[in-house]
Amino acid sequence: EQRNVVLTRIASVREVVLGAPLKLLLRHLASKTVAPNVDKLVALVHRPNESFFLAPQADKVTVVYPMRFQDSIDIVLATSFLQEFVEARRTAALNNAPSCMWSPVPPLELKGVNADALDANAGFVTFVVFPRHVEGRKLDKTVWSLLTFHAYVSYHVKCSEGFMHTRMRRRVESLIQRPWTVLNPMQRS
Repeated sequence: EQRNVVLTRIASVREVVLGAPLKLLLRHLASKTVAPNVDKLVALVHRPNESFFLAPQADKVTVVYPMRFQDSIDIVLATSFLQEFVEARRTAALNNAPSCMWSPVPPLELKGVNADALDANAGFVTFVVFPRHVEGRKLDKTVWSLLTFHAYVSYHVKCSEGFMHTRMRRRVESLIQRPWTVLNPMQRS
């Protein structure tokens, strides 16, 4: 049990280091203020050469993720997944979740950002976080969800790709096992 506690703390280092600025901005949101000495747009680096952006205001924080993938198949799967993700958010069961939007072009919040930072081949995902999403115990969960969003999408894209490969292998195996009979085109039955 103590080993699990130590491993959990080690795994939480990323949350503590990367999450500190995010947590600060969201704490101020909970009190409906903007953190002092903060730019209108804050970039948080979450992977090498990749950032996501926060636009803090007193009544909301807009979080924008430029989604980048290396493989062309991953790009297609991620784009489809993100569009479905946005649609799923519109269901009644998720009314209390932050609003979510997907766009193939950068949202207006990213106006003036360096073009290299906006190189997103799978579009842009935008979440709008309101004070109700960060009050009380919800703060830590919101920080964790925002920090791990790209990993969440990547995981589901890779799982989808694996699932499709498995189905294709099964289909090929079934075709190989099927006895084939060659019919003369003139002998159709």
